[in-house]
Amino acid sequence: MTDNNLSSSLKKPSRTINQNPDAMPPLGKAIPLGIQHIMAMFAGNVTPPIIIAGVIGATTGEQIFLIQVALFVAGIATLIQTIGMGPIGARLPIVQGTSFGFLPVALPLAGTFGLASVLGASLIAGLLQVGLGAFLKKIRHWFSPVVTGIVVLLIGITLMPVGLNYAAGGVGADDFASPTNLGLALFVLVVTIVVHQFGRGFLKASSILVGLVSGYLVAIALGMVDFSSVGNAAWFAFPKPLQYGLEFHLTAIIGMTLIMFVVGLETIGNISAITIGGAGRQAKDRELSGGVMADGVATSFAAVFNTLPNTAYAQNVGLITLTGVVSRHVVTIGGILLICMGLFPKLGGLVAAMPHAVLGGAGVVMFGMIASAGMKIIQECELNQRAMLIIAVALSLGIGLPAVEQIAETMPGQFGLLLKSGLVPAALAALLLDAILPGKPKREPIEPQEAIAAKSEEAKSNL
Repeated sequence: MTDNNLSSSLKKPSRTINQNPDAMPPLGKAIPLGIQHIMAMFAGNVTPPIIIAGVIGATTGEQIFLIQVALFVAGIATLIQTIGMGPIGARLPIVQGTSFGFLPVALPLAGTFGLASVLGASLIAGLLQVGLGAFLKKIRHWFSPVVTGIVVLLIGITLMPVGLNYAAGGVGADDFASPTNLGLALFVLVVTIVVHQFGRGFLKASSILVGLVSGYLVAIALGMVDFSSVGNAAWFAFPKPLQYGLEFHLTAIIGMTLIMFVVGLETIGNISAITIGGAGRQAKDRELSGGVMADGVATSFAAVFNTLPNTAYAQNVGLITLTGVVSRHVVTIGGILLICMGLFPKLGGLVAAMPHAVLGGAGVVMFGMIASAGMKIIQECELNQRAMLIIAVALSLGIGLPAVEQIAETMPGQFGLLLKSGLVPAALAALLLDAILPGKPKREPIEPQEAIAAKSEEAKSNL
């Protein structure tokens, strides 16, 4: 083979799926695989805008709009990760979606200042996250597993009452905590658990979606669904940017920025899980840095298009590990499908018509899984007296302050608002204690790719 032929053959995308993110499976396989990724993340992506819509008292039309933009932005953000723009983007099979991580801070901010303040703070936080990605190597040591794990655990704990309120029918509902609502939520919960435990492959990965669809169908049979919003929604509409405007409050910016740092660390964990679990190697610095910067760009872009910050979705990472399909082109197809879905408001109308109790049944699982993920991260560190002290102080603040709202109300100005969620003071306490307490374990340096490959070959030769 001549040099020219060799060069041209190397430029062609591989059509095998052999732990290679650049692999391109045939379209007959790639399209169903892309749809599978969208189904795995769909419920998690549309839940935060539905919750925030309830807090700001949004009309049905506004709720449809918020769902529409959440789908559209997730698609654009996914393409930024898979295709990339210069140094931005990991160029790995990463699905982006609306983040639950910001909800504990966003909900009280939206209730006090309005959605515009949350979006303004998100815009700033996203820009700062781009800087975080650019200087990732220098500041990564700030966020040990004990700090990141505590914050993720508290995110789940903070959202648990939200899930239960929805399971009861939604705060302010005339039939709040009625047997019908609680029974419907319980049905969704049971279906989700059964499918997750006894399902296989794609079915297991889509257990949340199966539970939601099953509950929705039961709600329709019980006459609990009003489809008038679907009829009033347009067939096609381009999402309008800056619909709610942008406002900038220092309190909101501080809260959203702090959580942004932690969510950025989650993205690092997800990228590492993709390369280790799917591609069989450690993540490259360029992939980590580009992935976090893409998170920031997506978050700022989401703010302009009226939706909450975006982040890499962990459920899709699990799907990659489960299927072994590491092709970024598959996820690119999924991103294109998300954009198309975001252009059709009637789809948002179908989701908006879902009774709160159905969403609450799934929320019990989703928010509990977030807390479980936090505990799993904490397990990565040695639970000695130092770590236990950090966990004790952070958990006391994170759980105790929201339970005793009188403390926040006595604080001057807007400072009390940061205490209401409990997450901000807990995260600050964990970061500070981890930095100043003696005995912080040192991170082991990541070995170069050549060393890993050499060790692998040596181990094979010794067998």
